[in-house]
Amino acid sequence: MSVSVVMPVYNAEATLLEALTSLRAQTFKSLEIIVINDGSTDGTLDLLRQQSGIKLLDHSHRGITSALNDGLAVAKGNYIARMDADDFSLPERIEKQASFLDAFPDIGIVGCRVKFGGNTEQQAGYAAYVDWINSLMEPRDIMLSRFIESPFAHPSTMFRRELFEEFGAYREGPFPEDYELWLRWMDQGVQAGKVDEELLIWNDPPNRLSRTDKRYSTDAFYETKAQYLSKWLEKNNLHHPNIIVWGAGRITRKRAAILERYGICITQYIDLKPRTLNCGTPVIHYDKLPAPETCFVLPMVGKRGARKKIHTFLKKRGFSNGTNYIFAA
Repeated sequence: MSVSVVMPVYNAEATLLEALTSLRAQTFKSLEIIVINDGSTDGTLDLLRQQSGIKLLDHSHRGITSALNDGLAVAKGNYIARMDADDFSLPERIEKQASFLDAFPDIGIVGCRVKFGGNTEQQAGYAAYVDWINSLMEPRDIMLSRFIESPFAHPSTMFRRELFEEFGAYREGPFPEDYELWLRWMDQGVQAGKVDEELLIWNDPPNRLSRTDKRYSTDAFYETKAQYLSKWLEKNNLHHPNIIVWGAGRITRKRAAILERYGICITQYIDLKPRTLNCGTPVIHYDKLPAPETCFVLPMVGKRGARKKIHTFLKKRGFSNGTNYIFAA
């Protein structure tokens, strides 16, 4: 199998050469490196023109989605690997991910564990997110966790070219392009897995798009996941459109209300303080949760420690993840 690496670049002269060096050092040799210069205004283009062994596309500044799709359009590999210009791939990354896809034909997307390349104290949120995605290894865990947050570091992924040929490539819009892609493909039944090794150093510079672009805001993530979560609930919730939302705080209710636009009916909320909301929806204590065969529960509590406690409670009560509850916080 051949592999094409698609790497969009914008004003990355400080990190570009190190990223390219990591790709040239790969043990997998049938490697096409496609670099898309997205209208850089620093010295990035001059550096790229000095490089051998890459396929260079030079376009005006149109954003990462257009750059990614431009790269996909010219890629010749059977497998497509992602890479960013401020990250570092360990030497066996491409070989091990390609071997994974070779060995598991039912898997369409493969990631890996990543090493956090930032300051764990100053960027504690990102560090915690890395710990979380590194805990998701098995296809079932990835599928059932995809409505919490994106289960991959985007530049750590590799996927089969037929996926974007059949289900579409990256979409432009007010949403994170990678998360929307994973949700759309998984909605079509695409399975995902991971190599259980750290194969990418995922750096966290202050100008990372996820920090500066509103498409990567928390609200954008919730709007994106609501569309696909509602479709999943319609297919898998035996009590559709009715659900019970675990979490009744103002922010949780605001995010859960997005689902109502897609026809989901919230019959109850769960909280420590039972009451009736102004809209008339009752809030019950978790001890009053109905039997699992009579309802579907959507925990939307954001704290990771709380999710673990909720999972333990629901399991003891006879609930099954993916059958009568799924996390979406």
